Amino acid sequence: MSIALLILAAGKGTRMNSDLPKVLHEVAGAPMLVHAMKSADALDPSKTIVIAGHGADAVSAAATAFDENAEVVLQIEQLGTAHAVAQAKTALSEFEGDVIVLYGDTPFISPETLERMAIARASHDVIVLGFEAADPGRYGRLVMSGDSLEKIVEFKELSDDERKITLCNSGVICANSDVLFDLIDAVTNENAAGEYYLTDIVEIAQSKGLSATSVTCDESETLGVNSRVQLAEADAIFQRKARIDLMEAGVTLHAPDTVYLSHDTYIGPDTIIEPNVVFGPAVTVENGAHIRAFSHLEGCHVSRGATVGPYARLRPGTELAEFTKVGNFVEIKNAVIDEGAKVNHLSYIGDAHVGARANIGAGTITCNYDGVMKHHTEIGEASFIGSNTLLIAPVSVGANAMTGSGTVVTQDVPDDALAIARTKQVNNPGLAVKLFDMLKKKKASKAKGTS
Repeated sequence: MSIALLILAAGKGTRMNSDLPKVLHEVAGAPMLVHAMKSADALDPSKTIVIAGHGADAVSAAATAFDENAEVVLQIEQLGTAHAVAQAKTALSEFEGDVIVLYGDTPFISPETLERMAIARASHDVIVLGFEAADPGRYGRLVMSGDSLEKIVEFKELSDDERKITLCNSGVICANSDVLFDLIDAVTNENAAGEYYLTDIVEIAQSKGLSATSVTCDESETLGVNSRVQLAEADAIFQRKARIDLMEAGVTLHAPDTVYLSHDTYIGPDTIIEPNVVFGPAVTVENGAHIRAFSHLEGCHVSRGATVGPYARLRPGTELAEFTKVGNFVEIKNAVIDEGAKVNHLSYIGDAHVGARANIGAGTITCNYDGVMKHHTEIGEASFIGSNTLLIAPVSVGANAMTGSGTVVTQDVPDDALAIARTKQVNNPGLAVKLFDMLKKKKASKAKGTS
């Protein structure tokens, strides 16, 4: 059976106090909308429809950046969840299969839960995702009779007896496309809020002789984010699960609570992660690497056996080959560091290629930007770059070559050559003492004049 995803993402999110659409606020480096799309992607959907409203252009850009085939449909007025789903009727008019309705501000519905809903659809017409709530609060309730879901009652409509029910509504629904829109057409806004509730389709389905049931999941999966506080809670939930998953997969985290992971972080077994390490988006770390404390990685690839940090920064485009070493207070950007090469101290390597077994001395800088254009630096294998060398790109240093400490390299250095480029040192006997005396007298005179 083909599956279409229908993700509701039109809300402004007033409680966020933000110009950014609510669904674009990030959890672990990705918009909540992308988390919802990513989970549902495991179902291999035939179509993905995103219902946008507030900030529709930005929502559309985020949706299509994740899935270029995603279709965005505009909901001009926000008149309730059933009204939002109705906006997709034309887009799905030729679709034959099941539709799963998700929410762009509910980022943690798992692929396994969605698969169970899809399986349950084989024996029931309407499937609703529910959860047992520790504190049902203002959630809508699922009213069950055996395995039959009789109706969903919104909080504002609950009777005293219904408030005692702990099985709550997540809002996620699965039904055949034709059935779903037939039911939506029958929804009215005769309720306390004057809105068109998607939840009404369950009672309408029962009145038409159709069957409905619920599939349940853990309450944490259904967390909806409506405020900055809830956004922080969502991020904390993600981080805890991601850290546990890594440790169970064979990664050592010395201080798990201090390691920040992104939605797409991959770390291989036998890697060691020290405290206070931040992984931005698009980071892959292969088996047996060692990421030392207070390092920050984003958009990079770290190969087997490499060591990074402490206090290192790897920026987008960084490729570390096997058994490389990047040490303290080193920044690397858009550069390839070949096998066994070392950049151990206080250096910046940008827009560069460092050959195998090369050794980059402390304070080395590839001067890659002329104010308009970026330029490339090539450093040959087994070369030795002396401390405090400035490499004025575009420039190359050959294999087995060397630069003297303090050298400013403005021309290519051939293989096996030693490059030294410093101004001539001049020593003036006694001048230091005279200069200090002059400066001290000037300081004293200035202090006396201001007292």
